[in-house]
This record gives sequence, structure tokens and C-alpha cells, in this order.
Amino acid sequence: MIFGPDLVLLGADEEFTVLSLSGDTPKRENATKSLCLLLGPDFMTDQVTVETSDHARLMLKLAYNWYFDIDRSSAEDAARIFSVSDFVGDACKAIASRVRGAVAASTFDAFHRGSAEIIRKAVFGVDKATGEIRSLLRFHSNSLVVSGIDVQSVDPIDQRTRDALQRSVQLAIEITTKSQEATARHESECEAQIAGGRLQIQMIDDEARAEKEKQELLRLRAHTENIQAAGEATADARAKADAADIQAKAAVEKARHSAEAKKIKANAEFVQSKKKNENELAEVLSMNELEINRARRMASIEAKKFKDIVNAIGPDTIKAIAQAGPEMQAKLLQGLGLKSFMITDGNSPINLFNTASGLVGGGQSHL
Repeated sequence: MIFGPDLVLLGADEEFTVLSLSGDTPKRENATKSLCLLLGPDFMTDQVTVETSDHARLMLKLAYNWYFDIDRSSAEDAARIFSVSDFVGDACKAIASRVRGAVAASTFDAFHRGSAEIIRKAVFGVDKATGEIRSLLRFHSNSLVVSGIDVQSVDPIDQRTRDALQRSVQLAIEITTKSQEATARHESECEAQIAGGRLQIQMIDDEARAEKEKQELLRLRAHTENIQAAGEATADARAKADAADIQAKAAVEKARHSAEAKKIKANAEFVQSKKKNENELAEVLSMNELEINRARRMASIEAKKFKDIVNAIGPDTIKAIAQAGPEMQAKLLQGLGLKSFMITDGNSPINLFNTASGLVGGGQSHL
């Protein structure tokens, strides 16, 4: 047995087994020939004629989802899928039988209202432990699993039943429409009354809230006025303090600038005085230098003059002039009869020449 597409070479004693399956809608036997068996998942459709407990005959068009649930590693389990030659016809017949039995136990009206649930309950059964409808229908003979069923259409076969169904549907629609209109009208009126009551309550709440807001506004306004007055007073005081501070800072700045100006003036006067003194000192030094130069030149001139005079008179003449006075005085003293004499240096306070002159003069005056 091979699963999936593959290339098969038959032996001399082998042959293909042709599957003959039911097909079409409603299902009829031997409608499909196949050499392979599809494992699904897939779906198939069928038409089933049913009759309700009140003898209403209906044509149901149903669709089934199916697949084979097998263990491919088990050859026995895999061979079970071929135990039923026509699994499509067998499954459709089994499901149709269950559907007919369920519909036969229901009235047309009950089946019309809950056809899907009645058919699902009939096909899948109910779990006794939970009381809920099962989700699978398993055929153990060939491991076929029906996983879903869909009711595509429900059509009455009898024309009278169809007309009665149409009238019933129209009547049900009218009843439902009127009921919905009445319900909607009633709900609208209730909602209008509730809305009116809520509006009145809201208006009262709004008025109360507005009064509270007015009180809060007045309180906030009074608080704001107090804050404004306090702020103005604070601002005024702060402005005055700032003005006084600015004036004090201005006075300090003025004093600082005045001190700086005085300092700059004093520095300028000091620099000017220093420059003046330096100029005067330079002038004095220059005058002294000139005076020294003049005195040096005058001394040089006097020395040159004295030298010229000495050179002009001659040394012998000068010696004679120098000795003329003392010799004359000595002769005068000798004439007076003096036997001794005293010689002193130039630093002595004794002036013999004057003394002699005085003596000579005194003697002459007495004569």
C-alpha cells in the first residue's frame, strides 16, 4: 500500500483494483470510478427526502466534511479503509437514515425553527457526560470521520405545504415585525420617560452645581481680590525697597566712580608733578652741567691767562717782585737794630710784615 503519488510497476500476476463510488446529488451508486482512494479532508453533498410527524414532506440538501483517520505506520489500520467498497454511498445512507428518524419525530414547525440543531444532534449524537452535541461521527469499519454537516436548503415537496410554509413565514415575519415595532415603541417610550427623568434630574443637578460654582466663584473672586490687594501692597513695598536699594547702589556706585575719578585725577596730578619734577631736575642738571662747563672753561681760561701772564712777565721778574717787599722790610728791621727774628708758616696768625709796617709807620708818625 502506497500513500501519496508514486510510480507503480505492476507485476505479471497483479492488476488494478477499480473503486466504484457513489456520486452526484442526490447520490447514486457507481457514479465515479477511481484507481486511488482519497484520504481527505474533503466534502460531499446529498439530498434527503424526509417527512415530519405532521406529514410534511421536505427535501433537504446537506453537505458533509469528511476525512480518514488512520495510522499510516500500521498496515492493519491502513487496510481498514478498503473494508467498505463504496464509503461515500455507505456514509450518505447512514447519515440520511439518522436524519429521517430525527425529522420524523419532530413537527414541521419545530423542525423549521431548529433544523440545524436537530440534524446535528441526529447525526453526531449527544455526549451523555456533558449533555452537549458531539463534533464528530466516526465509522469504525473503515476509519471514516465526518467532522461537520451543513444544511444548505430545506424545501417542501408538496405545493400546499410550500404555500403554508410561505404563509407561515410571512405571518411569522409580520408577527415578529409587529412585535419588534411594539417592543421598540415601548422601549422608546420608556427611554423617553427615563431620558425626561434623567433630564429633570440633570437640570436640578446642574442648577445645584451652578449654585455651588457661583459660591466657589465668589469665594475665588474674594480670594483673588485679597491676593491682588496683598500683591499690590507687596509689589509697592518691594518697589520702594527696590528703589531704595537702587538709590543706595547708585550712591555707592557714584561714590565709587567719584573715588575712581579722584584717584585718576590724583594719579594724573602725580604723573604731571612727576613729569614736572623730572623736567625741572633735567633742567637743573642741564643748568648745572652748563655751569660746570662754564666754570671749567672759565678756570681753564684763568689758568691759561695766569700762565700767559707768568710767561709774559717771566719767572725772574715774579721772583724779584715777591722778594722786594720782604727784603725791604728786613732792611727796615735791621735799621731799627733788631738782632733776631722769627719765621712762621703761612697758617700762623702772626703777620710780621704788618707788624713791621706798623712799627715803621708808628715811628714815622711820632717823628
